[in-house]
Amino acid sequence: MTIEQHAVPLARVVRNGVVESVHLGHLVGLDGSGATVVREGAPGVTFFPRSSLKPVQAAAMLRAGLDLDGELLALAASSHSGEPAHREGAARILSRAGLGPDALQNTPDLPLDPDAAAAWRAAGSPPSSLAQNCSGKHAAMLATCVANGWDTAGYRDPDHPLQQAIRGHVEALTGDAVEHVAVDGCGAPLFSCTVTGLARAFAAIAVAAPETPEGRVAAAIRANPWWLGGTNREVTRFLEAVPGLIAKDGADGVFAAALPDGRALALKILDGSARPVPPLVTATLTALGAGSPELAEVGRVVVRGHGAAVGAVEPSIGSSAGV
Repeated sequence: MTIEQHAVPLARVVRNGVVESVHLGHLVGLDGSGATVVREGAPGVTFFPRSSLKPVQAAAMLRAGLDLDGELLALAASSHSGEPAHREGAARILSRAGLGPDALQNTPDLPLDPDAAAAWRAAGSPPSSLAQNCSGKHAAMLATCVANGWDTAGYRDPDHPLQQAIRGHVEALTGDAVEHVAVDGCGAPLFSCTVTGLARAFAAIAVAAPETPEGRVAAAIRANPWWLGGTNREVTRFLEAVPGLIAKDGADGVFAAALPDGRALALKILDGSARPVPPLVTATLTALGAGSPELAEVGRVVVRGHGAAVGAVEPSIGSSAGV
């Protein structure tokens, strides 16, 4: 089955009462036992989870000997906004391993945060691996290599011991065999799974005992939502709105989240748009019993005309609930 097959409308963009566009995709919601209670499209399809996989990668690195907790562990699982503290945090991870920013091999870029990017340009700074949103993950990868005496120059090679350890843990937590390996936008290996497998992995992290690597990742995310995203980032707002939630956004319309009792969701928007993600996450969490006014506010995506609200992005899930 390819990702295009059996995709269904997940959200509609409504302008002045008229449907203007439709986002198709796949979505799953699991209850605390792992049973599917919300199913849209074909969540058994294999796909690339992009940066939503980072909490799984962080847990794998802890199992391989990485020594991080708190804000720096959240940063290792992040797609951060490149704000000054994010960059300083990535540099701290490297420094603790005896390395500098020149060891990073992620794709140089500007900060994601508009204000941080403007300041970066005003300072005449070129694109930088430290400023790029995956520098926390790459710094943690390098620190894991140092902890094990592994070669740091080849840490992005899919056959490197680090990446093999991560691949094995992806398979263990998702319950899926890795069928495809690609190069992610940051240059690190990207391992495939199913949409349902991604939800299973987040559930496993969310319910893990505190002393386990997965439990440490969950605690770091819950306590440090800004470090996982940044100022005004939707993933950070979801973490702040829902007590005990763990969540991670991913490029090309991917999102995964889980509650402390193992209720979990994952979704993939077929056209890669991030626009319908907030209302879909909100609708699915509400269907799983975690609705609240604060959550509803995060999930509002307004359609504007001449600066005024003239519509909204509306989730279309629910027709298959219980399947």
